[in-house]
Amino acid sequence: MAFGRLFHYAFDAVLISTVLAGVKRSSGFTPATQNIGDETVRKVADQYLGIGETIFDMLQGTAVTSSYFRR
Repeated sequence: MAFGRLFHYAFDAVLISTVLAGVKRSSGFTPATQNIGDETVRKVADQYLGIGETIFDMLQGTAVTSSYFRR
């Protein structure tokens, strides 16, 4: 039960990060992590957003090579 809930929260966090990466790519807006005072928290936030960008890149690459999507 606890493992399932942890997996669900982790999946939701990655999904939110991926949406933020999509917003960054389409509009240029991104969370201002440089305003975070604590350097450790800032690095964690940057890594969190980096995970979303990696997932977004993988999804975009899959969509480009797939026959199910067209421009």
